[in-house]
Amino acid sequence: MHARTLLDSLWPITGWRLWQYRALQAGLLLCGLFLMVTVMSVPLELGEQVIFGVLCFACTWVLNKYPGRLITLVMTFVSLTVSTRYLYWRLTETMHMDKAVDIFFGTGLIVAEIYAWVVLVLGFIQTIWPLQRRPVALNLPIEDWPHVDIFIPSYNEPLKVVKPTVLAAMAIDWPIDKLHIHILDDGRREEFRQFAEEVGVNWVIRSHNRHAKAGNINEALKNTHGEFIAIFDCDHIPTRSFLQMTIGWFYRDPKLAMLQTPHHFFSPDPFERNLGTFGRIPNEGELFYGLVQDGNDFWNATFFCGSCAVLRREPLLEVGGVAVETVTEDAHTALKMHRKGYTTAYISIPQAAGLATESLSAHVGQRIRWARGMAQIFRTDCPLLGPGLTLAQRLCYSNAMLHFFYGIPRLIFLTAPLAYLFFGAHVIQESALMIAAMALPHLSHANQVNSRVQGQFRHSFWAEVYEAVLAWYIFRPTLYAVINPKAGKFNVTAKGGYIERDYFDWGIARPYVVLLSVNMAGMVVGLLRMAALQFGWGDLGVPGLDYKLHDSHDQIETVVLNMLWTVYNLMILGAAASAASETRQVRQSHRVQFGLPVRLQGPGTAPFHAETEDFSEGGLKVRMPDGLAFERDTRLTLWMERGDEPPRFSARVAFRNGRSHGLSFEDMSLEQQMDLVQCTFARADTWLGVQDRHHPDRPAYALAEVCRLGLRGCAQVFLRRKGGAAQPASSASA
Repeated sequence: MHARTLLDSLWPITGWRLWQYRALQAGLLLCGLFLMVTVMSVPLELGEQVIFGVLCFACTWVLNKYPGRLITLVMTFVSLTVSTRYLYWRLTETMHMDKAVDIFFGTGLIVAEIYAWVVLVLGFIQTIWPLQRRPVALNLPIEDWPHVDIFIPSYNEPLKVVKPTVLAAMAIDWPIDKLHIHILDDGRREEFRQFAEEVGVNWVIRSHNRHAKAGNINEALKNTHGEFIAIFDCDHIPTRSFLQMTIGWFYRDPKLAMLQTPHHFFSPDPFERNLGTFGRIPNEGELFYGLVQDGNDFWNATFFCGSCAVLRREPLLEVGGVAVETVTEDAHTALKMHRKGYTTAYISIPQAAGLATESLSAHVGQRIRWARGMAQIFRTDCPLLGPGLTLAQRLCYSNAMLHFFYGIPRLIFLTAPLAYLFFGAHVIQESALMIAAMALPHLSHANQVNSRVQGQFRHSFWAEVYEAVLAWYIFRPTLYAVINPKAGKFNVTAKGGYIERDYFDWGIARPYVVLLSVNMAGMVVGLLRMAALQFGWGDLGVPGLDYKLHDSHDQIETVVLNMLWTVYNLMILGAAASAASETRQVRQSHRVQFGLPVRLQGPGTAPFHAETEDFSEGGLKVRMPDGLAFERDTRLTLWMERGDEPPRFSARVAFRNGRSHGLSFEDMSLEQQMDLVQCTFARADTWLGVQDRHHPDRPAYALAEVCRLGLRGCAQVFLRRKGGAAQPASSASA
């Protein structure tokens, strides 16, 4: 026990020091490549392959108990070796097919597996060494700080969504004469003009809406002059520390053209709300903003994400402004900057927070635009070609774009076992036991390494759920964008809407329902096949189920393997269908769990201190001191803690639950609204630690959670049919 404790403490130090020597790095790399090629190509019998798989898994299982990036590199190498061995075996040993049906389905499966292997390898490269960049101080006299233009583009979002962003931007800690805030109103709305005039910011319009958001920003560039431009989507509320956390890097690196910060959402997205995972399981975007962008930063390949970023004006103008050739103008703009030799950066500390999409249909629409845009870039400005990029940048951009081509491969994986169950097609020309002996190490090692690397930001098996939801919807626009990259237009993602009642969105769930039904039918056919083999029925009289009883491939093991695969697909598809069960959302303001010190005074009481449990734009939940309680509708005076002049608000008790009192603000002036935003959403520490709120990934628990949701989704589809036809979410912007 003492020896292991000593090893635990010394290994990160001694192992890392040894790794610093370049000669050792080169030697280990050459040895590793030789070992990989050897292990990849050595043929093994079934028993030998089982032993090899068990030994590899035992090795990485032991290694996984130790911390450190060097250990992660070793585990990644083992995973790549095992996965490459599997693909080599598939290509050289299992593709000997004669029947047309085998060739058709088998070719589709191997293409999907090659795609998955390429994305796996590129993903390991992209995230192997997160840079974890920290902010640097702006070491300049305050009179020399630069002018910054803040752009807040809007099209059809209601003023109640845009107002907190503007008020928070006005509170950013920066010299007031060097901070210029612009509402870029492509909706040309009178109430926005009046609001801008009232608070003293610029209202910028144009006579047309060409090129949507990109065109809106480019038009504003012509009439502004700040050295830097900070861009926020109209629902992304910045913290007061945003500029001081970001601008310093531009003076450290004169070639830095863009610095991106995370997109954090304080409202649940459709998956989190409909599946009940908000705050427990990382959402779909956390992997990208928590890990992928940090990994990109190591390779100088950080993407611009359209919001929560600072750009240097000169390089932005040099590339012609924000790109308008594709509907993912942000990533394309970063690509153009990298081609010009500029650098980009990423700080993984949330400095703004916004609203997630309200409904699954809106979420799908947003992802369709991203997928189409990435396919357009891949077709028209392929990062693998053209000048100016390093090899690492080409690989990072390519992986980001190839990721959105998962539609067809995911659909193939969700239907592959049905080729045998329905048509008797042998898509892998090998025994079921050998397939399992080769595939299980490949899958288990990939999941083990991904859990270690990604576990804080994406739990095991959830990628399959997200991809199953979107696969049908993105494969067509990505395929079409490759053929005709000029097709498609920018669509605005609705925010701030309502869902007035629970319902099952049969419209958006139709593909999952069809796939669920087909896989369920495959299970029935599989049971018939097992019965035929068990009881010696040679001819069932059913097309596709007639076969020779002693055919070497038609063994119970083959049926069982395909049925287990089908059961897994049913769970994934069931969870996808469950995500289409929209839950009621009628909150005008979303609550944020956060403890803030406040001071209160009630009728007949002296001022006393308390702490909030959560806050929103409309009120607070406060935990009162022991022995102090107020009845509903009691009016209280509340002070928020902020320096020497705490702002004062009038509130009434909306509800009471033990010591917890829900307070609703009354008749706030515009100045009080600004004070509230500055004391809550715009605090520098509001979003610190949000990336650490989830439990570490536990693959077995994650699988159980997905299976539970899968069973729930199957029950909703086949048993109790919640709701009727799809009911669109009502929106204040509709």
